[in-house]
Amino acid sequence: MKQAAHWLRRIVLTLLALLAAYLLWLLGWVSYWRHFDPDMTSFMEIRLDALREKRLEAQLKKQWLPYTHISPHLKRALVAAEDGKFMQHYGFDWDGIQKAMEKNEKKGRAVAGGSTITQQLAKNLFLSPERSLLRKGEEAVITLMIEATWDKRRILEVYLNVIEWGNGVFGAEAAARHYYNIPASQLSAEQAARLAAMVPSPRFYDRNRNTPGLARKSDVILSRMPSARIP
Repeated sequence: MKQAAHWLRRIVLTLLALLAAYLLWLLGWVSYWRHFDPDMTSFMEIRLDALREKRLEAQLKKQWLPYTHISPHLKRALVAAEDGKFMQHYGFDWDGIQKAMEKNEKKGRAVAGGSTITQQLAKNLFLSPERSLLRKGEEAVITLMIEATWDKRRILEVYLNVIEWGNGVFGAEAAARHYYNIPASQLSAEQAARLAAMVPSPRFYDRNRNTPGLARKSDVILSRMPSARIP
């Protein structure tokens, strides 16, 4: 009995040590990316692997832009579309989560997520698109780390540069050139609203650019943009 308890204690301590090491690894990368721009994210690596299964020489379309070189219209559009309380919360929009749960319960399936921009950034940087309680727990921990160490401007800057906007298209500059053949600094309010409307299903909208649903979503986002607060 004593030997079993001894081994159980060692196993628990080993697991705790591994957990602590993993958390320190996450915090190390979060702290590093506060000052240095990420070159590749977990989502980018997953998408690149998928593209290279079909074409070995495939490359992602991406180009980092400083915050000041991105159209304010796109910043407002993303906040209006994805996270209206971005400047107010500390990583989690509890009202948004509650509304999403009620909507999902009413529909009988997952149709809304309630994730903030910081949560989406955490997922993009480190995790995968799969849904599980473990992944949501990791996302929550990373979200807290990002909110504790970055300011809102840095969060939005990195988010604008790493999110997927089409098949192998990542970041504002690549998206602006892919869809409009212009730099991200020159995006109009209407173009920005349309790009923001694509974010939940970027590869679908890349293939279906004239779907009526996209136009309706763009109009709603455009109407919300004047009241969207950005860093």
